[in-house]
Amino acid sequence: MYYLLEDLYFPPVSEADEEGILAIGGDLNPERLKLAYKSGIFPWFNEGEPILWWAPDPRMVLFLDELIVSKSMRNILNRNQFTVTFNTAFKEVILNCQQIKRDGQNGTWISDQMIEAYCVLNAEGIAKSVEVWQDEVLVGGLYGIDLGHVFCGESMFSKVSNASKTAFISLVNYLKKENYKLLDCQVYNSHLESLGCREIDRDEFMSILKSK
Repeated sequence: MYYLLEDLYFPPVSEADEEGILAIGGDLNPERLKLAYKSGIFPWFNEGEPILWWAPDPRMVLFLDELIVSKSMRNILNRNQFTVTFNTAFKEVILNCQQIKRDGQNGTWISDQMIEAYCVLNAEGIAKSVEVWQDEVLVGGLYGIDLGHVFCGESMFSKVSNASKTAFISLVNYLKKENYKLLDCQVYNSHLESLGCREIDRDEFMSILKSK
């Protein structure tokens, strides 16, 4: 495992261990974060622990044409139960992602330090959010890193049923319209699989990432 120093550098993703951990240490400086995402790497660690940098193999992604929208979800969208906005309340979204209680998880990996760093990237137009509102109350959303041809999803939250799915589907529809190549979802979970996401080899992911 590579230990990062002050230099703005990451080793090749092929050097990640079997778990997908590539490097440890460093900081959440915006320039380091931008280099990480452009290199197929993302930070994921518990608060109070050293920063871990990941480049897993396989990689969970969504090819945009493979999105699965259930009949019941289509009915919800057609009823206009929610109002969706893009990048109008980034900090509120990331704070909700930090604070929402999740089954099987104690605490959160979204530290205050991470929130501060991603808000800087939002101000630079790189980190973006999707917000879902009901009666003018923020009830769901997601955020991630926009690389212009690949969107790297980071986290999402839902306070009412189907709000995070609405954010996800709305994001995918936007990315399709703008001719993005891929939505990066990082690591497997069954909820993402139900929406059409699947695992691909890291080499294939890197080829798409570098194809801009």
